[in-house]
Amino acid sequence: MSSAATAPPGSRSRGAEAAAAAPRAGRGTDPARCPGGRANPPLARRTARATIWYLRVVGVVDLLSAVSLTLRQEVAEHNSGELFTPFMLFAGFGSAAATLFMAMMLARHKRMAWLVFMALCGGYAALSVWGLCYDELRQHPFNWVSTALTLAALCCGALGRREFHGKGDRTNPQLALAVLGVGALLSVLVGTTLVTAVGPDRASVGDRVWYVGLRLATLSRDSDLEPNLHISRWVSAGLNLAGLALLLAVLYALFRSPRGRDLQSRDDEDRLRELLARHGARDSLGYFALRRDKSVIFSASGKAAVAYRVVGGVALASGDPIGDVEAWPGAIDAWLAEARDHAWIPAVMGASEEGGTVYARHGLDALELGDEAIVETDEFTLDGRAMRGVRQAYNRVRRAGYTTRIRRHRDIPADAMAQLLERADHWRDGATERGFSMALGRLGDPADGDCVMIECLDADGELKALLSFVPWGPKGLSLDLMRRDRDSENGLVEFMVLDLIERAAEVGVERVSLNFAMFRSVFEDGARLGAGPVLRLWRSALMFFSRWWQLESLYRANAKYRPIWEPRFLLFAKSAHLPRIGLASARAEGFVVAPRPLARLRRDG
Repeated sequence: MSSAATAPPGSRSRGAEAAAAAPRAGRGTDPARCPGGRANPPLARRTARATIWYLRVVGVVDLLSAVSLTLRQEVAEHNSGELFTPFMLFAGFGSAAATLFMAMMLARHKRMAWLVFMALCGGYAALSVWGLCYDELRQHPFNWVSTALTLAALCCGALGRREFHGKGDRTNPQLALAVLGVGALLSVLVGTTLVTAVGPDRASVGDRVWYVGLRLATLSRDSDLEPNLHISRWVSAGLNLAGLALLLAVLYALFRSPRGRDLQSRDDEDRLRELLARHGARDSLGYFALRRDKSVIFSASGKAAVAYRVVGGVALASGDPIGDVEAWPGAIDAWLAEARDHAWIPAVMGASEEGGTVYARHGLDALELGDEAIVETDEFTLDGRAMRGVRQAYNRVRRAGYTTRIRRHRDIPADAMAQLLERADHWRDGATERGFSMALGRLGDPADGDCVMIECLDADGELKALLSFVPWGPKGLSLDLMRRDRDSENGLVEFMVLDLIERAAEVGVERVSLNFAMFRSVFEDGARLGAGPVLRLWRSALMFFSRWWQLESLYRANAKYRPIWEPRFLLFAKSAHLPRIGLASARAEGFVVAPRPLARLRRDG
């Protein structure tokens, strides 16, 4: 775990005043409205929404028709013979899934989804108009209604074209063709094998392949596809599901968001370090913007920047913008414009109250995630009854012969640093290096010479634990890495933290940011006398999940230092995006790992 922080004492009011004086963006505006923040005409927005809702309604009707025999029979009748149904109205779960997926992609303003919609809708509209040229089809009023609805959807899509601006990856068409070709080939091979295993011998191989191909693409009866075959309904249903899965995979490959900007270059890193040198004391998460798996976008003036990473179509920023607070709005505007251009969902993890206020003025909503623990070294004391447990643990570890060694990374010899890296990897919990918003992820890099390493040695001089802190301005430290030998004595981490605080003057440190405690206020307020039933229920739920995620234990581990609690916030554009943002955050932090075959798509949309 690691840390988060806020402005240094005495600077928050000045920062808040600067944030209040910053240019305001329209509160409540849709950050996914159009590229570069340009406001599209109201007609374009309304017609685009009408197109999206048209597909949503059709998808729901398709879904209902899949479970309603009467409705399914009526749709089947209109789809055959002399009648037509409105565009994309075909009975079945497959058509419902494809239609709703198309609506979802259009709702994310993806240009490729609009092109596919216009091509399909235009083709169906041409077919409907052509059908009305025949007297027998013109006699059915339903055909006129169907054609009118299809043309209306086509017109709405054309009028709302400027709303669908989201760029896709350049390789999407090739990837979609590859998925279609490979998926179809595998499906036909596997399907033909199954049909051969359960079908009669008199059917030729060509008949079986033809049947499988048609079954993957249609829901027609077996007798209509191939009269010589009598296949188990489970095999037929499995082939239909395979066809649906293939269709959705092709659409996903076609509509996926681009991977994002190139990761930060050496020049970007140098510019960020210059901004941190001048303004790094404002936010303890600032140094973590130097992670090399993040992209960075600067304001037009170059005085501020937002560091982010694209995960699952979410442009995930962390902490406050880097740099001069007066230039924050320019960096945020540039980041939101980049997200709009590529149909990414914008989100910010761990913003401070000051940074969250500026983000909120650009149309994002805020949700409190928890609190960080900040210790002011000059004010910290082990005296008093409240610190009795910590004091006793500290003295117990010291009597056992443990000592600490505190050094800047640049002062550690290369061979000693290699040994520290080896022990840190050995003590790591699992193979995945976790962290994104509050971890640097590169222990021992020569570029991070200002970081501070605390080593804990037992009575025999053997390394048993280590902590690494990144700079938080010239007078602060922010916890980055915490590793210890699980067979060592309990209390080593507390012993090292207290030794750091005790020797803070030697290191030139005035404040230390420790672990982030998620939902800290719930644990604290829910345990108080008179807490309401909703708060107690919420606390009980968090206590249950703490069995796996250590939420409550992390709060208590921080609370023992009697720190200053500073809130941290999640910023998002729409509440409907929260599930995707949560999943993207879990992936970025390393709690959810994509399977190896999907490693190529880990950051795709």
